[in-house]
Amino acid sequence: MTLDVVLVEPEIPPNTGNVARTCAAVGARLHLVEPLGFQWLDPRVKRAGVDYWHLVEVARHSTWEAMPRDLLRPERLYLFTGRGGRRFDEVPYADDAVLVFGRESTGLPEHLLDRHSDRWCTIPMRPGLRSLNLSNAAALAMYEVMRQRGYAGMAPGRG
Repeated sequence: MTLDVVLVEPEIPPNTGNVARTCAAVGARLHLVEPLGFQWLDPRVKRAGVDYWHLVEVARHSTWEAMPRDLLRPERLYLFTGRGGRRFDEVPYADDAVLVFGRESTGLPEHLLDRHSDRWCTIPMRPGLRSLNLSNAAALAMYEVMRQRGYAGMAPGRG
């Protein structure tokens, strides 16, 4: 079983570092779709990922279409959006799930949402709020996938 996490045009360095750290914790691969809203070598990215960078496979892609075709298969995609869709904890995730998150300021691009409207996932929250922090949303989604998989390959936390 694999788990891939895609950040489409992330803007905030610590969010990307935090997502990378969670990817390391669950064994997920991280894909970054450019343009990034920061310099890749920004110290804030490294600091947020702590000393876990060697434990996560990170791939950068110049565009969505430049990602490997296998990752783009619609049945693998789960697009997270505040616009609606199935509640994230009610979705049965595929063994080769690809969790997709958009920019902190605007979310996923319209062309992706339109193309994959049947693959939308949402995280419930109180009315009147726009969204959760990107790294928090990604963490919730990754851990829901791992919960459905019985936390296979994971050890109890060290808290």
